[in-house]
Parts: sequence; structure tokens; C-alpha cells
Amino acid sequence: MRKFKLIIYYLLVQNLPHSRFLMLSNAIRIWYMSRILKVMPYDSNSKFENNIYISDGRHIEIGNFVRVNENVFLQGEVHIGNHVMIAPNVAIYSKTHLHHDINIPMVLSGETPTKRVTIGNDVWIGINAVILPGITIGNGAIIGANAVVTKDVSAYSIVGGVPAKFIRNRD
Repeated sequence: MRKFKLIIYYLLVQNLPHSRFLMLSNAIRIWYMSRILKVMPYDSNSKFENNIYISDGRHIEIGNFVRVNENVFLQGEVHIGNHVMIAPNVAIYSKTHLHHDINIPMVLSGETPTKRVTIGNDVWIGINAVILPGITIGNGAIIGANAVVTKDVSAYSIVGGVPAKFIRNRD
């Protein structure tokens, strides 16, 4: 039954058009993700644009008043707090490919064990950011555009770059 629900999500729900004037598309996405896939509580203040990948959705938890723009990739075990903004083209991974044995092609090496990604409350993740497995982003943090987050981010700090480095604290 879960596979059927995911097929409906990926074929229909995630592809509904988006615009300021088509609030119905967002309402349908929120309803489907909360009531059918059960990845979040129902919250009419949340906004989900189209083309959001949620893998099988089993280990994804999304808080209240969350804004997720188009082309966002949430893979595996991801916890997103309340009042979080995620810009377009963000990728959040909880596992990656194994690559340590040079005698085995990487495509055949398998994947790393899942490492939960935790995003605190009141976090802003900029466009094209990548968050790698096992990362914790503290409350109130800002992740700059195009950043690759390879280490935990402290609460109320701003990071950016490749790899992401501390820029300053929020004032």
C-alpha cells in the first residue's frame, strides 16, 4: 500500500503546478504529505513547492511552518524542525556511496550505513546547498548558498563555502 501512495505522490502530487495564485496545489501537497504519507503534521502555514523528492518517506520528519522550495532532495533519515526555510535545489543526504576499496568499482561498492540528519528550528538553508550524512544543524543557523556542509553547524551561526566554514554568529 505504501508503494501505491508513493506512486501517486511522485506521479501526481509532487508535479502539481505552483504559483502564488494556485494555493490549492500547495494545500493538496501538504494534505497528502501529512495525512497520507504521514511525514509531517498538517499545517496550513507550511509551503511545499513542486518536485520535492522524499525517498520512501518512512524516516522523514518535518515540523510546522516549514517552507520547502522546488527541486529539493530529502534522502533517508532526515528530521526538520519548525520554522525552517529550504531554498531551491537543496540536497540533504543521510547516506552515500562506499568508495574505499579500489579493487571494486564504486558503482558496485554499495552504500554507507544511514546517518540521521537533524535540522533544528528557525534554520535557513540557501539555494544549491548540500548537507551530508550525520550532520546536525543547530537552531537559528543559516547555511549559505552553494555550501557543502560536512560538519555540524552550531546554533545561531552562519556558514558558507565548500566545504562550509563558520562565517559569523547571527546578531
